[in-house]
Amino acid sequence: MPLTIRLCEPRGFCAGVDRAIQIVVLALKKHGAPVYVRHEIVHNRFVVEGLGARGAVFIEELDEIPPEHRDRPVVFSAHGVPKSVPEDAEARNLFYLDATCPLVSKVHKQAMRHQRLGRHVLLIGHAGHPEVIGTMGQLPQGAVSLVETEADAEAFVPPAGELGFVTQTTLSVDDTAGIIHVLKKRFPHIQAPAAESICYATTNRQQAVKQAARGADHFLIVGAPNSSNSKRLVEVAERAGARAASLVQRASEIDWDAIGDARIVGLSAGASAPEIIVGEIVDAFRERFDVTVDIAVTVEENENFPVMRALRDVDLLPADMAFVNGDG
Repeated sequence: MPLTIRLCEPRGFCAGVDRAIQIVVLALKKHGAPVYVRHEIVHNRFVVEGLGARGAVFIEELDEIPPEHRDRPVVFSAHGVPKSVPEDAEARNLFYLDATCPLVSKVHKQAMRHQRLGRHVLLIGHAGHPEVIGTMGQLPQGAVSLVETEADAEAFVPPAGELGFVTQTTLSVDDTAGIIHVLKKRFPHIQAPAAESICYATTNRQQAVKQAARGADHFLIVGAPNSSNSKRLVEVAERAGARAASLVQRASEIDWDAIGDARIVGLSAGASAPEIIVGEIVDAFRERFDVTVDIAVTVEENENFPVMRALRDVDLLPADMAFVNGDG
């Protein structure tokens, strides 16, 4: 049976995710195993398991590192951490590598700038997300208020003084615009960040899905259930015209009954989903359908974030990243 896959481009790894994974791979090459990683380096089980097989040990807090391994490197995840975490690492005399995405670090600086200028900070984001915890942890307790929805923005009671806002980098562009509209209507003098907080990769992936979703019978997003940007892509696909949309981590999770007699299936991947799984899913469709792949391109990405100087003396070979890229 014929079926067209509208394959979004850009999709998958963004520059910040790619950099974070490279940092763990290079640390393992330079220092050997184990290398400890605080929290999931990125929100993807396949990536985490692949790095674990190479000697990365994932922990929730620094006190889980055994005393005999205090000389081993510890990597902080791409989502960013509160200021208290590197302070704790220094107090324990740990050697740490901060893999925070530079665009998340930019949001941290935006929030700190607001506070330095005497503004109370409103953070638009999702409660409990590691990036939100990290951003709020840059400022003293009570200096940041979290706003998750337009209803929150309507109900917010500000402290005395000026206001400034920043946003989580992985939000729905449209939802965030609605929240900002409410805040600006209620507080006309609220200060925006000096530059857009939602990152380029989030915006680009949502735009590609919007273009590919119109007329699609089903839309598959490759991503983890705890990946904010991946879940937003499912919502974008449904709003943009796909009859149905679902999030899958691997080809084995595809609900073939839900696919049914679909003729057009959209396919994209969140910013922490490796390309090798996209290929796995296309192959799974080829086993069941006469597949034509239609590449839906919206923009070309060429961003690259270099790793820190401490790891630049280690050569990164294609084979080192083959477990996520499927090449080499």
